[in-house]
Amino acid sequence: MQHQNWKCLKCNHTEFETDEFRATGGGLSRFFDVQNKKFTTVTCSRCYYTEIYRADSSTIDNVFDFFTG
Repeated sequence: MQHQNWKCLKCNHTEFETDEFRATGGGLSRFFDVQNKKFTTVTCSRCYYTEIYRADSSTIDNVFDFFTG
């Protein structure tokens, strides 16, 4: 994927891939293995530098709307 608004902080490449993962928080959510935290990653296609964003769905959608706008 390539967008003019995104540039890798390490190598200035403009192509990237996105992915997401979920993780447990602390306390009872860890005890019950509830994966209540969502993270989205943006990985440079050239050097594999990865940025991680923690946000709810609507917030991360706004981040990628900025990249594609």
